[in-house]
Amino acid sequence: MEKDGIEARRRPPTSMTLDPVHFAGIPELVRGVGGDVDEAEHRADAEAVWETYFDPLYDDGAVLEPIDEQARYLADLTEAGASDPAFDSVHGLDSGTINPRAFKNGLVLDVAQAAMGADPGDTPLHRERTVIATVHASDRTLDLPSFEEIAWTTQDDDHWRGKAIEAPRVERNERAVVHALSLYLAESEHALEHFESASEFLLLDGPLYPKVLTNWLDRDEELAALPAEDGLTRRVIRNYLGLVEEAVATDTVLGGFVKNVSARGIVRALDAKTHAPWLDDAELFGQLLERRAGGERVTDDLAYTNWFLSRVGYDREFSTLGERLDLDLALDPESYEVAFCVCYDPRTDTVYKAELPRVFAADEAIRARVTDQLVRDVAAASGPPAAIGRADELARISVREKRHLVDAMAEAMNTEPREGYDVERWGIDA
Repeated sequence: MEKDGIEARRRPPTSMTLDPVHFAGIPELVRGVGGDVDEAEHRADAEAVWETYFDPLYDDGAVLEPIDEQARYLADLTEAGASDPAFDSVHGLDSGTINPRAFKNGLVLDVAQAAMGADPGDTPLHRERTVIATVHASDRTLDLPSFEEIAWTTQDDDHWRGKAIEAPRVERNERAVVHALSLYLAESEHALEHFESASEFLLLDGPLYPKVLTNWLDRDEELAALPAEDGLTRRVIRNYLGLVEEAVATDTVLGGFVKNVSARGIVRALDAKTHAPWLDDAELFGQLLERRAGGERVTDDLAYTNWFLSRVGYDREFSTLGERLDLDLALDPESYEVAFCVCYDPRTDTVYKAELPRVFAADEAIRARVTDQLVRDVAAASGPPAAIGRADELARISVREKRHLVDAMAEAMNTEPREGYDVERWGIDA
């Protein structure tokens, strides 16, 4: 069945703008480019760096080191999926946006809604929403009150709450700023408001921290100044560090689950020491965890690594942000550091990354429970854990809803969306 599917994908589609002879020429065009790349050699390279550089990996100090024994493990998919959960309940948290939109009145805005999903299900909790609309104005006369001064607007018998806030003034990065602030403010404010509902294990959909914002620290001067100088950006970062503190205070495990691993921190550190032919960290770990027999992928077992303490790339920032941004933290700086393990599902050829704050990852019993829970959930769902899937479904704003929301907001502001040629021609959800 799988081979039939592959062959079907290789055949030209029945309706296409390319002439069949042109379609056939494109694979031949790239054959000479990629034909000499030997994936088996890359797997051998991965094995070599695993044995040589990971215990620990140095790059201006130790940036990656095993918390326990460096190892790779296998879990039978059938047995793992049917095993008892390590936690009685798991809660997932996600935030979805309409994506940044420009309007003819000079505003650029994004709207995000956050929701929490539970496994087993919790219908009253699923009803709760936090919505943030972040506005960037070209008109310097617009002056909205601060986040703290704006009261929450409520709907749906107080199950829905929202705020419209003004983004910091930037000249070139309006879309990036309104998107990040809407997304992360909605998610973190919702998590703090409903934290008591997640009594055992709260799993964020994505990284443990808002790494997009810490990426700004090393960007151009305009963005680099925001984490230190802008109150909203600082609030976002403080919220996520506050989640760690709340989790410790309530004995609730807090983690992150990254579905699309695109970081390059480990590969970049390796590249300074040895041959590192991988596009990103996901490709490296995929080749470390994938098993093959007779040239075919073995799909009986879920593969995963031990837990690592990470100071690679922007993970490093979360051991220093309190001092760097002059934040008043309740825990020792090391408590906020990032630890991770990697899980590989051979059924979908997908690499997932789970993250914990060091304060939890340092506890062997907690590491074991989290690992057992995530292995069970991924095996059962053939994808992200059910709590993450529910949160994603609740927070997602569909393409149709986005279109209607943009039109409704334009009408409310007595203006029109400012859309480009691609939207006009293709209906692209930009």
